[in-house]
Amino acid sequence: MPLAIALIVLVVGSLLFHFLSPWTFTPIASNWGMIDATINITFWVTGVVFVAVNIFMAYAIIRFRHRDGARAKYEPENKKLELWLTVITTIGVAAMLAPGLFVWAKFVNVPEGATEIEAVGQQWQWSYRLPGEDGTFGTIDAKLYSVENPFGIVPDDPNGQDDVLIDDAVVHIPLGEPVLFWLRSKDVLHNFTVAQFRVKMDLVPGLVTYMWLEPTKVGEYEVLCEELCGVAHHAMRGRVVVDEPEDYQAWVNSQPTFAEIQARPAGDPVLGAASYAVCAACHGAQGEGIQALNAPKLSGQDPRYLKKQLRKYQTGLRGAHEDDTYGRQMAPMASTLPTEAMIDNVIAYIGTLSDTDAPATVTGDAEHGAELYTVCSNCHGKDGQGIKMNAPRQAGMSDWYLLRQLENFKAGIRGGHPADLRGKQMGLMSQTLHDEQAMKDVVAYINTL
Repeated sequence: MPLAIALIVLVVGSLLFHFLSPWTFTPIASNWGMIDATINITFWVTGVVFVAVNIFMAYAIIRFRHRDGARAKYEPENKKLELWLTVITTIGVAAMLAPGLFVWAKFVNVPEGATEIEAVGQQWQWSYRLPGEDGTFGTIDAKLYSVENPFGIVPDDPNGQDDVLIDDAVVHIPLGEPVLFWLRSKDVLHNFTVAQFRVKMDLVPGLVTYMWLEPTKVGEYEVLCEELCGVAHHAMRGRVVVDEPEDYQAWVNSQPTFAEIQARPAGDPVLGAASYAVCAACHGAQGEGIQALNAPKLSGQDPRYLKKQLRKYQTGLRGAHEDDTYGRQMAPMASTLPTEAMIDNVIAYIGTLSDTDAPATVTGDAEHGAELYTVCSNCHGKDGQGIKMNAPRQAGMSDWYLLRQLENFKAGIRGGHPADLRGKQMGLMSQTLHDEQAMKDVVAYINTL
């Protein structure tokens, strides 16, 4: 009897939770309402079966419970019951599967004239490519992946010269127009998902998959990877911005093409030396960093990372938080480099400075830190050397600065800006270090690399 009561309570509680729960689907923002309809049909079919089976079990426990003198009736077959169960099960399964076939038939047929965008996944970031004015994507060769050519575009392919490259996790799409996403992975399995769009698809290494949708609401929507792709899978975030068509076109026109990127002149260290004079006041004549002035070591750092951080200071993604005392000092200094050419020149000059390891100032349990650093090494490299298309160098850099930034990431002082997706990623990863001692242990281990 207690088991029968428990089954009844389970059914009633489940129904109340389903119908009274405040949690439901996120508001849909695309044409794929068919997906919601299919899910609702599945809920109803499985819900009816769930209630029927559990109530029948409760009834059977009560009706056929043990009684003194009562005997069970042996009935090995009941063709009528078996027929009903077969028919009802067939109808239920067909009711769940048939709508999905209609949805799939629509999903695989992309409307003509759809806006084409390629989403590229890699551990653990998103980037995007558009075909440019000729409407044709350039050829990709995985052997050509590099810092200078992160998309692996074949330079000799004329179709690739006008490809628009978005080396960022944010992409824009036009409202009310079908959009075709070509999906490509550079390393392992990923999955491109925007919950409000209701469609998603795997990115499979060696293949190009696709999905399409027609956005119906202007807004910003988070991109998730819903395929377990490694230690930072949960932090692989991006954003899709749905614009009015004219705003979308203006955004596209503001993005660089492959030809423009390849034609950019390299930074001039001679010109950069003059601009660096301002930086040297805090960071040192050789970029060695000066702890007393709260300025970290710059020499030996990845040029790509330095450029991204200067841009973040200039656009307010860094140095805007009220508790980021030293970041707020750096923000106006970054404004002394107003053009991209000046930034490139300064970074080129920093590349000529002597690179000696910064002195160790942080102490901790390096052996314990080695265990904790296993997570960090997936992005920053086994030896803390940095992975140039993903994360900066740590070994030999200012350890006190590393510790402060871990504290800032963990507290949301850094990486808290909504548009700083890479910073947000690091903020999530910093939560694996549960206290200050753990952070000190990790930094102490980095000092041994």
